[in-house]
Amino acid sequence: MEPIQEGATGAAVEDIQERLASLGYRIDEYEHDGKKFGRSTATAVARFRLDHELSLSEAVDAATWSALVDECYQLGDRTLYLRLPNFHGNDVRQLQERLNVLGFSCGEPDGCFGVYTEAAVKLFQESVGALADGMAFQDTFDAIDRLKHVWDGKPAAGPHPAGTMGFARAANVLDGIGLAIMADDPISRNVAGRVLNLAQATSDSCGIEVVSSADEADENARALITLSATPHDPHATPTVGSIALDDVDTLPTRLRTALQGSRKSPKATRIELPVGTDPNGSFTIGDAQTYAVLLLDAICAAFDGLEL
Repeated sequence: MEPIQEGATGAAVEDIQERLASLGYRIDEYEHDGKKFGRSTATAVARFRLDHELSLSEAVDAATWSALVDECYQLGDRTLYLRLPNFHGNDVRQLQERLNVLGFSCGEPDGCFGVYTEAAVKLFQESVGALADGMAFQDTFDAIDRLKHVWDGKPAAGPHPAGTMGFARAANVLDGIGLAIMADDPISRNVAGRVLNLAQATSDSCGIEVVSSADEADENARALITLSATPHDPHATPTVGSIALDDVDTLPTRLRTALQGSRKSPKATRIELPVGTDPNGSFTIGDAQTYAVLLLDAICAAFDGLEL
């Protein structure tokens, strides 16, 4: 494109001025009303170029126009998915920042929708019970927006480890937790039983129960977690959100997100144990105890101060 610079007039100048103004750059009212590329517009362009590591100039060339368009995208303006060339822009950066805070790490937010961002979108979709196809469109944006109270104002570099919790604090959390745990298979039932034993050893008035069905849960239960050693079928329509017991640092955050994003009553999610459908006898009592310890730690961290 031919550079647009001081002295130009018309609709293209007006578009540039409106985009710059929406980003907080000052444009004189006289220039904006007349669609004139004057001194204030040139100054705004120069500042925008410096802010976005472009060469010093007061003209809008192809690179400046592309950066200006990218910066004006807001999350929800378009469907985002993995493609070549990659989607890039402010909306992608917003998506990455919010997913990072929610525990689904995209890496450093760079505004480029790559494979790590697609993987994070899939994991988030699965956690809220949506079809995990990696395509971020209105349903995904709505689910993220419902969790604004979780991500708003938080640092977005991610991931965000929950840290360790002392025994006394964990016991205090367990007292009022209101959690029912179900299991899909013998391995999961073994782990669920061990979680309950550990919780009862931590607090005499532990608020965790293990049930065979949702109907058995206490009427005051705030949340229902189903443990499963069976991998989630990516082609099946999910009935409840699902997260994997993998990254221990982000597990509490992902668990909080899944429960806060649930539309069930009580809030419900599924945790997939890294066992698979055929453990071939390799799953040991030690494995079950390790998973139980990891799960109880994550549950205590996730429910600390959690409002459902």
